[in-house]
Amino acid sequence: MFATLDIVIFVVYLLGIVALGLYMSRTKDGVEKTAEDYFLASKSLPWWAIGTSLIAANISAEQMIGMSGQAFGMGIAIASYELMAAATLIIVGKYFLPIFIEKKLFTIPQFVKERYSDELKTILAIFWLFLFTFVNLSTVLLLGAMALDTIIGTGDKSLLMYGIIGLALISAAYSLYGGLTAVAWTDVVQVVLLILGGIITTYLACSHLTPSGGFVDGVQHIYSTLPEKFHMILGRDHPMYKELPGIAVLVGGMWVANLYYWGFNQYIIQRALAAKDIKEAQKGLVLAGFLKILIPFIVVIPGIAAYSYYAGGAGTSVVEGVSTALQVDNPPFQANDNAYPWLIKNLIPTGFKGLVVAALAAAIISSLASMMNSISTIFTMDIYQQYINKNASSKTTVNVGRISAAVALVIAMIIAPMLANGRGIFNVIQEYTAVVSPGILAVFMLGLFYKKANNKGAITGILFSIVFALVLKFSGLGLPWMHETSLVFVITCLVIAGVSYVSGKGLDDQYAIKTDGSTFTTSSAFNISSFIILLILAFLYAAFW
Repeated sequence: MFATLDIVIFVVYLLGIVALGLYMSRTKDGVEKTAEDYFLASKSLPWWAIGTSLIAANISAEQMIGMSGQAFGMGIAIASYELMAAATLIIVGKYFLPIFIEKKLFTIPQFVKERYSDELKTILAIFWLFLFTFVNLSTVLLLGAMALDTIIGTGDKSLLMYGIIGLALISAAYSLYGGLTAVAWTDVVQVVLLILGGIITTYLACSHLTPSGGFVDGVQHIYSTLPEKFHMILGRDHPMYKELPGIAVLVGGMWVANLYYWGFNQYIIQRALAAKDIKEAQKGLVLAGFLKILIPFIVVIPGIAAYSYYAGGAGTSVVEGVSTALQVDNPPFQANDNAYPWLIKNLIPTGFKGLVVAALAAAIISSLASMMNSISTIFTMDIYQQYINKNASSKTTVNVGRISAAVALVIAMIIAPMLANGRGIFNVIQEYTAVVSPGILAVFMLGLFYKKANNKGAITGILFSIVFALVLKFSGLGLPWMHETSLVFVITCLVIAGVSYVSGKGLDDQYAIKTDGSTFTTSSAFNISSFIILLILAFLYAAFW
């Protein structure tokens, strides 16, 4: 039951986060917000705000619900997304950010314009607007509303539309007015709450698994009774091999997914672009890397604990009135997006339940706010100012940003109820994003590091990559989608390089990125922190291979 005390805690959180966002983004009387104020938080974010905001933007219902649901099926192997992201953040901080910040970018499509052409920039800007609206915003709204329906309602989807509307309105309440400043500073609070709520859920989920009621006993219980759930690298005979194909998570398609997401995803990288300087941005990414290592313990472990309840005799609940099994129809190894909400509803006591649900809402709302801010930034800076009103005032620019984000949110609210899918949503999102991500990553990687890459090669490559990806997917070869992603990325790089070389003979490389030895120089603090992250990752993979 969601008691009165839980409701009070939940409502106080919602009101508090809106008030904080509005307060932090206020301006002095008579001072008008500029585009830099609204879209890049006046380029004043410190490292700790960048790091926490990156995680708040990243961790949403997709992770809290979707990844936990995948852990219910395949175990800790799904944590590779989080762990490999920690390593990816180091690469982004050292090799990508210095170039982006030196060019004083507002948006990732601006880089495409400077490196290739307006034409390609517009193509990618439109693509991202569609992706953020029709995939990201809508799926986060759907998963968040489904979770709240399970926890607060009856689980029959009677509250689904109310949840979608409520989450949308709360995130819009402060992000539309305050822009990135409101989003980033509220994210600092929301990450603290997210981690606290995750720790509480993990602790109670494991503590209720054995008659002793001890957390350590609970962890030992699931480790000893469900050893098949504690392998980071899945063998070819594993039922979920096609979702996470063995060693490919370390040397294959996982890198494509992570480099695309963390390096060239507007609503993620926008926080780093708002840093005071490059050193502050790099410290923020390292902080995010450490936090990513923590996330599996508060997202993945609860999913495995939920399976222990589902397994019947393998798990014994000592909570009065709670059945010993999570009653679902899923066969072993199949994802169950209901796992995390079920734990909250059945195992979290009154008072703490309100706090944990507030933490879940924090993850959802912060991601929605981040996506809306990025939609407004891309539409305003890359579409409106480019093709509609090149001389727009700061006031007009900011207002257009607000309107475009609001329109995208309304569209996502309409689409969200149509996206319910029986398969676990987390890997569905990853798989279908992977149809386009290899081509986009290839365009950026060659744009950064291959001086002869030109516009004709980039456009040819990105169109080829989508066709090639679809051919592989529907070819009947039965390849794991990560293998398809790797293959598409490598071949697309060759296509871009080949077409650029042939079509660019006799041309200079005037648009090439100019770098020298100092471009990628990083501080000793960044280097030592990066080494510690890589050491932790090596230990975890060795321990749970």
